[in-house]
Order: sequence, then C-alpha cells, then structure tokens
Amino acid sequence: MKNPNPDPAKHKEIPLFHTEDWHFEDFVIGERMRSIRRTISEGESMAFNALVMDMHPYVADEVFATEEGIFGRRIVAGAFVFSLGLGLMAHNCVHTFSYGYDRLRFIKPVFIGDTIYTIRTNLEKAPKYPDMGLVRVSYEVFKHPGELVLYCEHLQTAKYNDPAAFQNAIAR
Repeated sequence: MKNPNPDPAKHKEIPLFHTEDWHFEDFVIGERMRSIRRTISEGESMAFNALVMDMHPYVADEVFATEEGIFGRRIVAGAFVFSLGLGLMAHNCVHTFSYGYDRLRFIKPVFIGDTIYTIRTNLEKAPKYPDMGLVRVSYEVFKHPGELVLYCEHLQTAKYNDPAAFQNAIAR
C-alpha cells in the first residue's frame, strides 16, 4: 500500500476536520442552535460519580433514594448534567476561549434513563481586548419532551477577524 500523505511538512496544509472557524464578528445576537439528544445511563452516571468522588446518597444509594429520598429514585449529579448538556453543544472553534460561566442553576432533577438536549442562544457581545471580544451565550438543558432542567451563561473570548475595527471600542 502506498502512503497517500508521505510528507509530514505538508500535513498542516490539509484542512482540519470537525473544527469551526468563527470569529467575534460571526456571532449573531439572538441566533439559536439545538443539539442532538442523548440518554443518560446508570453506568456513565456512576462512573462520573466515582471519578469526582461524589457518592451522595441521592446519586449513589438506590435504597436511600427510593425509601428516604424526596424524588423516590436516584438522580443524576448536577455537575454531570452540566457537563453533558454543554458537551452536547461543544465545538472546536480555534478562535474562541472559555472565560467562565455565570448564572448556573439546577432547575429540576434529572434521573437515570432521562434523555436531554441543549439549546444555545447568543445573548450579547462586546469588544474587550485588542485581539478578542467577549461573547455571552446561554445554555438551556431540557429533559425530553421539553422540561427545562438546567440554565447557565457561558462567557467566551473570541478573536476578531479584523482587530483594527475594534481598537476604538475597547474600554481602557
């Protein structure tokens, strides 16, 4: 078999797969996107609990959850719902960087076997640094068929496509 890409020096000329090329200017306020759905299994829920050492009775003890818990069954850890919900909207944009999260709320319980999906909405953006602006997006995680279970806002810096266009707008 002949190697179709024998020259490593030329590999960087090949476009990257599964990456986005958005810049600050490309974020449209009000634009929304919806993820695919995913069902949360018991195995992955318990694996997450073990990984982060969260063995709270509501997430790890079936007897407690069913006999003494207020929900009558085990719930999925909120941190896992947050991770999955945002992971459903994860992108590989090489021009954006996470700046932090605001307004994280666990609104309703999520149970093992529930199916979730996420809607991302671009809320606002403003110039921030000489090379990057700040973008705020919301993430709403829903439990099928449409019950809101988690809300948060993600702050991201995004590189300008044309930094010179924003130099007068940056607060000093």
